[in-house]
Amino acid sequence: MNLHFEERTGVDGARIGIATLDVEKSLNALSLPMIEVLSEQLDAWALNPEIVCVLLRGEGAKAFCAGGDVRSLIEACRHHPGVVPPLAAHFFAAEYRLDYRLHTYPMPLICWGHGYVLGGGMGLLQGASIRIVTPSSRLAMPEISIGLYPDVGASWFLARMPGKLGLFLGLTGAHINGRDALDLGLADRFLRDEQQEDLIDGLLQLNWQEQTPMQLNSLLKALEQEALGQMPEAQWLPRRHQIDSLLDVSDPVCAWRAISRLQHDNDTLLSRAARTMSEGCPLTAHLVWQQIYRARHMSLAQVFQMEYTMSLNCCRHPEFSEGVRARLIDKDNKPHWHWPDIAAIPEAVIEAHFAKAWEGRHPLADLNGY
Repeated sequence: MNLHFEERTGVDGARIGIATLDVEKSLNALSLPMIEVLSEQLDAWALNPEIVCVLLRGEGAKAFCAGGDVRSLIEACRHHPGVVPPLAAHFFAAEYRLDYRLHTYPMPLICWGHGYVLGGGMGLLQGASIRIVTPSSRLAMPEISIGLYPDVGASWFLARMPGKLGLFLGLTGAHINGRDALDLGLADRFLRDEQQEDLIDGLLQLNWQEQTPMQLNSLLKALEQEALGQMPEAQWLPRRHQIDSLLDVSDPVCAWRAISRLQHDNDTLLSRAARTMSEGCPLTAHLVWQQIYRARHMSLAQVFQMEYTMSLNCCRHPEFSEGVRARLIDKDNKPHWHWPDIAAIPEAVIEAHFAKAWEGRHPLADLNGY
């Protein structure tokens, strides 16, 4: 089984649920069966009055979760060219329901975001009520490289970052460290990688009958004080002014060109980000621009509903399949984009990614009812 569940009983009889992603070979990438089983267990724990807190973590030192299992999706897309394969409709609906469930979970849900936290892993981490990062954390939405777009609620959290940083990170897929995650509102606490068992032991010692928020805050605060010496230096907030000025432009074509000019910049962080974007998918850049613009005044449920539409349409168009082929299947790292010139992508193609791709009611229309 690619997931492990356990319950530990505290001193006052209260129980802590622990869910562990366990596919270390694939950096705990999420498959559809994993999403479904995790969702069922979280629902069961939510209804169990003896469960007072849930911890979500990943096995292995390298990653909490490096994304979704997109290879199987692309195989399905290849067998259903030009249409939405049933697997894709099922996968994205299940994944986004799980992510929304985390955002609205009725008890403290702690996510331990060590190592790589990419794509679908970010969807899990950002949904948690207590998001923990560590010295090894490397967070990113790298979809620009595979012709998708930052999904799993990224429209929500990228749009709410300071200045143009969300737009920049969405366009470049740049990695951020634990300090950046705190600075940009993507994490709540910084702990050492080896403090996970200390956290669990502390949770089991709490009195969950009274003043729980105060006790939980004190525990996390005390553990964090022990970890601050390992806090990495901030990378992105100190560059905010430069990035805000760079992306003070009118459209995604101008943004692409502005970032592209940084490929040989003396700032290695910026030049690396620029090269990643320049080798990435131009259509994705249009989708990033649009999703952030459209999400500014949306509710969280509306964001997931929009992203479901976008994801199904990405499965109907060629860029997603080609990006996954080049980066993850053949690994030649030479994607042949259908629209290689960002300025030449038809407006109708971009708009088609926001058009209804199913019959009848929206499959996620009931999210507001959680």
